[in-house]
Amino acid sequence: MPAHTQRDDPRHPLYLGAWKRSAKADLQDFVRDDFDEPHHKRRKAILAKHPEVKQLYGNEPLTAVIGAAAVAVQLTAAYLVGCVWTDLHWGLVVAIAYLLGGSVCALYGVIIHEAGHNLVFKRPFYNRLTGLLANLPMVVPISQSFRRYHLEHHQFQGVEGMDPDMPLDAEVKYIHNSPLLKTLWVFCYSAMYVARGIVMKKQPQRWEVANLLFTVAADVLIVRLMSVRALAYLAVSVFFGYGMHPGAAHFIQEHYIFRDGQETYSYYGTGNILYLNIGLHNEHHDFPQIPWTRIYALRRIAAEFYDPLYAHTSWCAVIFKFITSPMQGPQSRLARLYKAHVSGRKDYRVPADHDDAVSTTTAPAAAAATCT
Repeated sequence: MPAHTQRDDPRHPLYLGAWKRSAKADLQDFVRDDFDEPHHKRRKAILAKHPEVKQLYGNEPLTAVIGAAAVAVQLTAAYLVGCVWTDLHWGLVVAIAYLLGGSVCALYGVIIHEAGHNLVFKRPFYNRLTGLLANLPMVVPISQSFRRYHLEHHQFQGVEGMDPDMPLDAEVKYIHNSPLLKTLWVFCYSAMYVARGIVMKKQPQRWEVANLLFTVAADVLIVRLMSVRALAYLAVSVFFGYGMHPGAAHFIQEHYIFRDGQETYSYYGTGNILYLNIGLHNEHHDFPQIPWTRIYALRRIAAEFYDPLYAHTSWCAVIFKFITSPMQGPQSRLARLYKAHVSGRKDYRVPADHDDAVSTTTAPAAAAATCT
């Protein structure tokens, strides 16, 4: 690592890289960089100029209330489908599972995400319980494993072999840029996410075991108190909510490369209203201590850091572009070695000229789109 990166990072103040995204449609490898991820340093730069951002740190108990309401909605729908509307055609059941169930399940993911960062309550134990609550109608144990691996993703963003959010070599090799295979990949994204965790071969933690037992007990109760049909409705809802659904598009929006030099992307569209501002991903990675109710305040305070970055305005467009573009695929991610990740932060300080540098830096404006 060159000496200048150990004190003054040349990517300052926006921490955009000089690397180019894949310029060849047949390239079957990740884009690579020799620097650390940008969020640790951008957080320091923002705090140096706007120390009042720390006042936004904290918790939002309202998230648990929204989670409980969402669980009630989905269990009610499962009861109606499984016990009342027993003659309803399976085609209509699938439609309900997509339009209602998928939308609600995508919201569960956001609530589990907030709980994973301990942003719901001050005590981690109650955040764990909030995650389990949201996991109740999801058929498969998700919340505690997501918490574990998502925090590792924040710690080791883009680090090969350590970031569980990075696609597997098999995904890159077999999916690549085929529109048909990418469509199937988006549909089955939940399975891909689970597979990445399994490949890392880590021993389950006690909360993950508790999550498994809790979910099995919940599934048994749903079958006994409702029906197998009700459980099937819930399972199909999870499949849609974590796959080909606008509410799940943020999984692609967040780190798949759409512009040179930028590895993390935010979404500023109306979907943030339903999904608790999950689209503000640059802001979240910069400040994971800020709950969803205050993350827009961060963007307003530090607008000069975020306005120049490329951002999405349509989750529908994200999915469409990803599937149809020969430049997009599981390989459209930035990768780095652990050595570069660590050494890039060594002895780092925010450059003294940060006040002037931010205001004069420009970058591509946010993308225009029509479908949210």
